[in-house]
Amino acid sequence: MIQVTDRPIDVWTDEKLRAAGFTSRAAFLDEYGLQPYRLNQLYRAATKELVAELSDITALPAALREGLGGRGLRLSSVEPVVVRHSSDRQTTKGLFRLADGPEVEAVLMEHHNDRSTVCVSSQAGCAYKCTFCSTGQAGFTRNLSATEIFDQARFFAIELAKKGKRVTNVVLMGMGEPFANYDAVMNAVRLLNDPHGFGLGHRHITISTVGLVPQIDRFADEGMQVNLAVSLHAPTDEIRSSIMPINRRYPIAELMAACRRYVEKTNRKVFFEYVMLAGVNDGLEVARALAKLMRASHLYHVNLIPYNATPDAELRGSGEAQIRAFHDVLEAAGVPCTIRVPMGRDIAAACGQLRAQTQPRAKPNDARSYA
Repeated sequence: MIQVTDRPIDVWTDEKLRAAGFTSRAAFLDEYGLQPYRLNQLYRAATKELVAELSDITALPAALREGLGGRGLRLSSVEPVVVRHSSDRQTTKGLFRLADGPEVEAVLMEHHNDRSTVCVSSQAGCAYKCTFCSTGQAGFTRNLSATEIFDQARFFAIELAKKGKRVTNVVLMGMGEPFANYDAVMNAVRLLNDPHGFGLGHRHITISTVGLVPQIDRFADEGMQVNLAVSLHAPTDEIRSSIMPINRRYPIAELMAACRRYVEKTNRKVFFEYVMLAGVNDGLEVARALAKLMRASHLYHVNLIPYNATPDAELRGSGEAQIRAFHDVLEAAGVPCTIRVPMGRDIAAACGQLRAQTQPRAKPNDARSYA
């Protein structure tokens, strides 16, 4: 059973040592006759100094590095298989293989204002089957561990460091439903935030959910200033249930009540994601219904997302003029609203397109870069 902890180093060391066959931290230290500070050195090297390989941690004796490597201790729990770059070089998508075989995708977006956002996956696949999302159409394999989530961000942080840049934002909006893997996600957030490690501020981390009401309530009690994004995509149960099966379990009234409780408890914004689907949820009457729904709080913000094509969905994206007209209705009603600029469409790295099976195949241990 996963334990949520306020000591990120314990999460990191326990998961890494367990993967290498050690039963506990104490067993590891006893086997090599080490003092506990060696664990601090390992953790700092991997999470703060962003050392790529165990053999490069010069603070550890060479014999110890060799011995640990022989036992299978790895600083990263995700192996890059394919790395692709968008034509404008602003977006990079990585396909990562986990130790037991499943694959997940993560995306780096380098913005023109020196912001670098990493979108990470929290599950291999997804069980929620939203009709517009390629991940959901592929099915669910398993939850990711905290370090498997964290190591996706670490991979891109190492790549950015080579260019004198750093990760400024992490969004848990990749493959999977983060709140369906709640404890591991919270531990990953603590790994990302740890000032003794990766050191990314809470306000630079965003968790997205399809609307799991109990977990939204639980998240409100965490005391974190991590951003909450809710995949809404429709203002009525009729429309939302047709594209998001989860709405039959937690209909809009229950979801919005949870969002109100969240705002009342945290005084923090809720960002509502709204993918624009032609003839489904993009009519101006629908926009007016959404505006009415948003009046419940001045801390609600709507992100309109141009639809990104996926292999299996029989849906079309709204045209630019319709998206603008929809936006104008919300704006006229005083609803804070942004139209998201798609990134990485040409490499299937945009919102809703992540699905490991669509990647070009590669042999094991053959990480390739596509121009």
